[in-house]
Amino acid sequence: MALATEKTLPSARPLLEATIERIGQVILGKEPQLRLALACLLARGHLLIEDLPGVGKTTLAHALAKILGLNFKRIQFTSDLLPADILGVSVYQPETHSFAFHPGPIFTQLVLADEINRATPKTQSALLEAMEERQVTAEGNTLKLPEPFFVIATQNPHHLVGTFPLPESQLDRFLMRIELGFPDRAAERGLLKGRDRRDILETLAPVLDGARLLQLQREAARLHASEALLDYVQNLLAATRRGGRFAEGLSPRAGLALLAGARAWALLAGRDMVLPEDVQTIAPAVIGHRLRPAGDEAERREVLVQRLIESVPIP
Repeated sequence: MALATEKTLPSARPLLEATIERIGQVILGKEPQLRLALACLLARGHLLIEDLPGVGKTTLAHALAKILGLNFKRIQFTSDLLPADILGVSVYQPETHSFAFHPGPIFTQLVLADEINRATPKTQSALLEAMEERQVTAEGNTLKLPEPFFVIATQNPHHLVGTFPLPESQLDRFLMRIELGFPDRAAERGLLKGRDRRDILETLAPVLDGARLLQLQREAARLHASEALLDYVQNLLAATRRGGRFAEGLSPRAGLALLAGARAWALLAGRDMVLPEDVQTIAPAVIGHRLRPAGDEAERREVLVQRLIESVPIP
C-alpha cells in the first residue's frame, strides 16, 4: 500500500477545510475533535460527546447544524421524559372523529439529544429504530425521517448524580464517541476575552447544505479500500476476539463503522483511497466505546485501543 499511489480530491477539500475553520471560530483549540465530528457525519454516523458540563458539547452540536445548513432541534433529556416526547403522539381530532399523528422533534435533520444519560433506559431506547433505520414506527405506521439525518448526543460522566448508563445496544448505534476536554491556556484566554459563544453562533453562515452534504457522503462511501486495507481491518477485529484481553470481541458492525470512519477521514485529507493511518487515527473514537477489558481492569479506552493497534501489524 505504497504512498506513491495516493491520489487527491481537490474539489471537496477546500469546502471541508472551510467548514472546520468556521466551526473553529466557536469551539476554540479543539481541531482534532472537530475533524472527528465532521468525519462522523460524512460517514453517515451518529455522534456521542461525553464530558463534564460546560466544556462546549451542546455548543458544538449547534455549530455543526448552523455550518452544515441543517434543520435542527434540541431535546433536553430528563428523568421524566417519555418516548412520545421524542417520537410524537396521536391526538384525537373531534371534527373528524379520528386520531392524527403529531410528529415529535425526532423529525428533523439534526437532533441534539442533550444529556441523553439523564433519561431512563426506556426513553433512551426510543431512539434505537430512528438511529439504525432512519425511520419511526408509530400507531402501526412506518414514517421515514428526513435525509440527511443525524443524532448528536451529549452525556455527562457516569459518576455524576442522576445518570443512567447507556446500554451496549444504544452505544453501538453511535459511530463515534469523542471527548472535548478542557481547553488549553491560549484557547481558554480566547474564550475569556472573546464574545459570547451564543452570539457568535447567531452570526454563523452555512458553508454546506443538506444536498451538498449528501453528495459528500456518497463521495466518502466510494473511496477505495484495498484488499490489504480490508485485511488490516479484519485483523484488528480478530485480535479483539481472541486472547482473553477483551470481555467481548468487536462485531462486524464495528468493522463497518471503522471502515466508514476511515473513508470519511481520507476524504477530509483530500485522498481517494484509505490508508492504514486513517484507520488508526479514527479507531479510538469508533471502537473505544465498543471495547471492554476482561476481568476487573479499568483502563481508559484510548489505552485499550492503542494497545490493540500496537499488537496488529500493518499488512
